[in-house]
Amino acid sequence: MQGMILAAGMGKRLKELTQNNTKCMVKVNGVTLIERMLRQLEAQNLSRIVIVVGYEGQKLIDFIATLGIKTPIVFIDNPIYNKTNNIYSLALAKDWLCKEDTLLFESDLIFEDSVLEALVNDPRDTLALVDKFESWMDGTCVKLSEDDSIESFVPGKKFKFNEIKEYYKTVNIYKFSQHFSVTHYVPFLEAYQSALGQNEYYEQVLRVITMLDEPVIKGKRLNGQKWYEIDDIQDLDIAESIFTPDPDDKVRRLQGRYGGYWRYPKLLDFCYLVNPYFPPKKMKDELRANFDTLLTEYPSGMRVNSLLAAKNFGVHQENILVGNGAAELIKSLMERLEGKVGFIRPTFDEYPNRYNKENSVYFVPDNHDYAYTADDLMAFFGNTDISTLIVVNPDNPSGNYIPKKDVLRLVDWAKQKGIRLVIDESFADFADEPDNTLLDEHILEANPHLYVMKSISKSYGVPGLRLGVLASGDVDTIAWMKKDVAIWNINSFGEFYMQIEEKYKKDYAAALVKIRAERARFAKELASIKGIRVIPSQANYIMVELEDGISPKELLKQLLIEEDILIKELTTKTNGRNYLRLAVRNTEDNDRLLAALRKRLENR
Repeated sequence: MQGMILAAGMGKRLKELTQNNTKCMVKVNGVTLIERMLRQLEAQNLSRIVIVVGYEGQKLIDFIATLGIKTPIVFIDNPIYNKTNNIYSLALAKDWLCKEDTLLFESDLIFEDSVLEALVNDPRDTLALVDKFESWMDGTCVKLSEDDSIESFVPGKKFKFNEIKEYYKTVNIYKFSQHFSVTHYVPFLEAYQSALGQNEYYEQVLRVITMLDEPVIKGKRLNGQKWYEIDDIQDLDIAESIFTPDPDDKVRRLQGRYGGYWRYPKLLDFCYLVNPYFPPKKMKDELRANFDTLLTEYPSGMRVNSLLAAKNFGVHQENILVGNGAAELIKSLMERLEGKVGFIRPTFDEYPNRYNKENSVYFVPDNHDYAYTADDLMAFFGNTDISTLIVVNPDNPSGNYIPKKDVLRLVDWAKQKGIRLVIDESFADFADEPDNTLLDEHILEANPHLYVMKSISKSYGVPGLRLGVLASGDVDTIAWMKKDVAIWNINSFGEFYMQIEEKYKKDYAAALVKIRAERARFAKELASIKGIRVIPSQANYIMVELEDGISPKELLKQLLIEEDILIKELTTKTNGRNYLRLAVRNTEDNDRLLAALRKRLENR
């Protein structure tokens, strides 16, 4: 068996990275694509490797000569690489295709060894390697029958998004038997190129072959093996995070993305916090039905969106504003504050990070649960000269919860002390206590020193819409903030969500019942695992303490590398103590994490 690599293209979408080098000379984590691929092929004991070069071909040939590859390498030059597509490059190598069985690759791929092994070890002699279609993929797809026969090739211009559940993406790695090349592929390649020219893709030939009664070629489905196709700098960035050999670097790269994990479809995210049971299908269908309009129409300005928020939360328009996520409102509010500000640590860092440390006063609960009460806060901050107190309730990451009656006592205390009180109730809907919100017109009007923040993303499970609200009886600050943020600070999808949200109140209430029950079950199962102590939580996450000798950072790396599970370790938030914060997801996802934790902790 031989290998064949098509490496003549210019890779224009990688811009300056391919200004003086062909695409396969781009480095991923310090190693060029071509070196990585050649060393993987070297391990297969092939008879030869045929490489079709073109753009900056001599540089590529010279570089390969320095690698010490022992497998014989044959180079074929495509002198008109800038006028042709890969069908012409493959046609230049057609005589070699007919000599023996061939593994065919495009040069812009990176893949783990198991991808190649899955193809080589399959006893079938002619295969197209495919993977279940995911949102990050682009290019030719196929549909497969139950016996892996390729029912159809679907080029990009024929792609139908309503059929993506049926699609498999071609990995652009193939195994051709010598017989298939001689009797099928090369004759059809010559005929196709003669009829349609040289500016086509070799997959088009396979598409024609699949229309035959006996097309011979089958699909080989991958099952979780990692690969990536690098067409632009974003692809390169993602590939480096997937294929970095350093576990610490992998953790750093993924954590540094702060989301966008749909580009990692195998990744199970227990780090970021959402509601797994909302929104309901009907609501999502309504959003889809209005997609074209929402995509092409401007959203309303701040005045109208404040009116929508006022309607949804039962307050007056002048008492509330909408943000591009709560983060935008936190930034604006913190810039408005003066004097000393009180914080509880650990907490949601967006608040203390937005204020100068010199004027920050920190309360750290003196217990291993990081639990505290309203009385604890009044006792501690009553002896300080703070002008503002920030309280996240339930707190993040501890899940500590202050009941509403005690929060109202805190509100009265702050009024007497002349202290602004910011209550972030982004997670309050998950608490077992009913009707615990301070988003109430009577409460706000009676307490103009009170500011109530809420992240809609977290409670309602729509983080992609980036919505948050802030309400207060302090109409001057609300008016100032409305001018401080952009007039079009949320998009049309977010506005439409607020427009229809009231229709789904019952669905939301039912979703909260489900997540509370799942939280209780999840906590009970976590507590049964050796080495884990569960801290009581009223939020959609659970903080746990690990026994001495169990490193949160090492456990994070193990779960990410071995299980594709991302968790949040809290050593930097808890002065080096062994804590994790685990999101509450649905039962299936939670059980997968529980199994992974048991495997690592109970067999120590």
